[in-house]
Amino acid sequence: MPQPWRTCCTLAAALSVVFAAGPQAQAQQPESKPESKRPTLAVRVTPPMGFTPLRVRASADVRDGRDDYPEFYCATVEWDWGDGTISENTTDCNPYEAGKSQIQRRFNADHVYRQAGTYRIAFRLKQKTRQVGGATASVQVRSGVGEGFER
Repeated sequence: MPQPWRTCCTLAAALSVVFAAGPQAQAQQPESKPESKRPTLAVRVTPPMGFTPLRVRASADVRDGRDDYPEFYCATVEWDWGDGTISENTTDCNPYEAGKSQIQRRFNADHVYRQAGTYRIAFRLKQKTRQVGGATASVQVRSGVGEGFER
C-alpha cells in the first residue's frame, strides 16, 4: 500500500529525510511488482545535537523492497562522519541465491566528535567501488567545557 510523501525532521537541524512512494506517483505509473521493488534507506542519529566530546549512535534502516534484493546483499557498509573520518565494514557471505539470500535491514555505528560544528553523516552501501544505496543525516556539535585543551 502506498504511503504519502513525508518528511521526518526532529529539532531545528533536519536529521533525515525519508521519501516513500505516494498516491500521486502510484497513479502516474503502473504498480511495480513487489519482487522488483528497490528498498529505500533512512539514517537517524542519536543524539542529534550536543556538546564536545559528543558520542553519537547512527542507525541506518533498509525499508520496503525485497528481502533478497541483489544489490544490497552482502554490500560493503561505509559511514562518512563528515569530520574526515570514514568507517568501512565488509563481511564474508555465501554466494547470492535469488529467493534465499536475505539482505541486512539495520546497521548501527558509534562515533565521537571532538570539535564543534555541523556534520553531515553519509551512510553508503557499496558493491566493490560502486555505491548502490545511500542516505544522510546531520548532527550539530557545540563547544563543550574545556574544548581546545589537552586532556
